[in-house]
Amino acid sequence: MNKRGLDRYLIIAVLVVAAVLRVVNIGAGDVTGNDETLYAFRAIGMLDFNEAEFQTTPLEWQDPNIQWWTKLSFHDHPPLVFLIQNLFMKVFGENAFAFRLPSAIFGILSVYLLYLIGVRLFSKRVGLVAAAIMAVTVNHVYISRIGVQESYVIFFMLLASYLFLRALENEKYLLWTGAAIGLGVLTKYNVFILIPIFLIYLLIFKRDYFAKKNFWLGALLALLIFSPVVIYNIQLYRASGHFDFQFSYILGQDPKVWQQAPGKEEIGTLTDRIKNFVPNFVTVHSWLFTALFVASLTTLLRKKNAFLILAIGWLILLLLLIGPTIRFLTMLTPFVVLSIAISANAVYEKFFIAKKSIALAGLAIFLAWESFYSVNSEVLSYPAGPKFWTFSKLRYDNYNWGYHELDKYLDKELAGKFPALTFDMRYQFLNKTKTAAIEQARLEGRQPYSALIIYDQNIKSPVQLWSLDRLQIYHGWPVLKTEEYLSITNEQGSGVFTNAGVKAHYFIIPTDKVPLNPEGRLTQTAIAFEQNLIAGGIIPISLYNQRGEEIVKIYKF
Repeated sequence: MNKRGLDRYLIIAVLVVAAVLRVVNIGAGDVTGNDETLYAFRAIGMLDFNEAEFQTTPLEWQDPNIQWWTKLSFHDHPPLVFLIQNLFMKVFGENAFAFRLPSAIFGILSVYLLYLIGVRLFSKRVGLVAAAIMAVTVNHVYISRIGVQESYVIFFMLLASYLFLRALENEKYLLWTGAAIGLGVLTKYNVFILIPIFLIYLLIFKRDYFAKKNFWLGALLALLIFSPVVIYNIQLYRASGHFDFQFSYILGQDPKVWQQAPGKEEIGTLTDRIKNFVPNFVTVHSWLFTALFVASLTTLLRKKNAFLILAIGWLILLLLLIGPTIRFLTMLTPFVVLSIAISANAVYEKFFIAKKSIALAGLAIFLAWESFYSVNSEVLSYPAGPKFWTFSKLRYDNYNWGYHELDKYLDKELAGKFPALTFDMRYQFLNKTKTAAIEQARLEGRQPYSALIIYDQNIKSPVQLWSLDRLQIYHGWPVLKTEEYLSITNEQGSGVFTNAGVKAHYFIIPTDKVPLNPEGRLTQTAIAFEQNLIAGGIIPISLYNQRGEEIVKIYKF
């Protein structure tokens, strides 16, 4: 087999490994992450509403006369991630597998793009090594297995970077670079960081490109792709006097409707961000990966690759501005991987070029360790060994506590049915969503079922939103907190719901084996209600996680 054929088989093998690590068991972990839940919940109906008391949306302000431009974006993020998740859930259903699968696909494609970038910047050997490391390193495996924006962001950053590098040889690629930037910014505004990286590189090495027609056409194409968000923000400013959540925060507008800024209040001062950078970086990579990156820094500076140094430098600056949170640090990972790959190649050429077997053995051991670390951290339902040394705390972002068993139970109970009893929503746009869902269920031949779902409000908020509020808002099922249920029955009599035709009550209460809301928000109401049900002879249905622990009790009466 010639070298070209071997390289092809090697990159295919790398992509297969990347796919296995990103797709296997992807839907098993619970939907307990705040951001993941907020994206997926809204993506179901492309509806900018998520029960956030302190971060309301234009739909709530304008109801019932909602203006057309509110459909162009969301109040806190651009729309592309929501749209892609919406399409996948239409195909695969409302479940974690469906809204996480696009992240996995973009993660696999990112591995291939890093290979292409490594080949273009350095050599095929560097490209293959970089792709192999990226395929198995825990930080990129992690971000490819949860339904947040960063896997999309990394893909479009790498796509735009690859097209930009191609444009340095053929200016026609400037047009496609602009398209990739436009799509990237349509996933998350952080992709704007590519603009100074590219412009500074051109200013140093290709100043004549600023006079090229394709440069300006590419810029125009990026703006056209991003134009829905531009129009949204212009209209939002005209209607409310401020821009969307992200731009208003950057510009210091501080609108009264957004007095809380989740995710931004925790980043601290610049000193805090600098202090937290290294500890967070160590947290999101294996200890061996971190050690190799530190060792590679001298090689990176000695190689003087302007593009890679610019990319790492500007991304570090961005992370110091927005905060080096665990999730945001994933944007740096591909470029860190490239740094390790070029260092490994330099060591190989200097010391091991005549001892290929030793070099390959060393690389194989490292890749095997990273693979084990990623499987243990992300693929297995429960990791083995001590945290940090054998698995990463990243595992807890989609840990298999067992809450997904509640989804399975409710899906089975409500399968083939639609609610015979519904509650009026406080907004007309929610009533329209509910009415449309029930009408669609009738057309599909489902049967009416009069049920009421009551739940302990101590249940973790993202679980409440995904597992319970989702049933009410998108499917019309009547859902109440225990406190709300008791308030109604105390005022109108204990038989109020039975008289209204309710045939089955479901009372849901979690155990202490799953995450609950913070201690300051816990109540004892549901426990007292449960004791009354037990005294009345009602026996619960218990749900268990894969370790055999009881995680939720459901009283059906």
